[in-house]
Amino acid sequence: MAPAPKPEILAAFEAAKGFMPMHEGLALYAAAVEAGRLGLPLLEVGTYCGRSTILLADAAREAGVTALTVDHHRGSEEQQPGWEYHDPETVDPEIGLMDTLPTFRRTLHRAGLEEHVVALVGRSPQVAKVWGGPLGLVFIDGGHTDEHANADYEGWAPHVADGGLLVIHDVFPDPKDEFTGQAPYRIYLRALESGAFTEVSVTESLRVLKRTGTGV
Repeated sequence: MAPAPKPEILAAFEAAKGFMPMHEGLALYAAAVEAGRLGLPLLEVGTYCGRSTILLADAAREAGVTALTVDHHRGSEEQQPGWEYHDPETVDPEIGLMDTLPTFRRTLHRAGLEEHVVALVGRSPQVAKVWGGPLGLVFIDGGHTDEHANADYEGWAPHVADGGLLVIHDVFPDPKDEFTGQAPYRIYLRALESGAFTEVSVTESLRVLKRTGTGV
């Protein structure tokens, strides 16, 4: 039976702003629990308001490791004003730009997980350039353009340790999902074609791959 979070963690997950459905969240949690056994940090690209961070942080707490989450907190393309996923509550009224960092911090506080997460505030490629250690898990859930998805993959996939997991969200093979899922789908294919990763599970749009080879 796959590991599952405690009821209070699931309640915090459901209450948090975000887009990940429960069944994908449970698959992410199971992957994080498995990766946590390596004794290495678990890293997320694309924090938004911390919905999925709750699950990574709880798994990290259980494993005695740290969850890391990377985001500039100004929102991705589809979250800007005028787009389908824009939430006016995330706009800073003083400067008129999105700022999801305060909501994220409240999310972690309510879940009792602040001590188990390090928030890396910045753009993913910049943070990746200064990151030097191996990671037990990399969860890519950032921008959905090819530019951003490829940068996330190229910046972070090389840091996945041997036996560690690469998890990619919003993988939609159907070309009609060009905006929402084709860029994540293309980096998923890159990972498989690299020979470095082998797919271990599929849950709707969530793909979990294990590092079994060298190169990316």
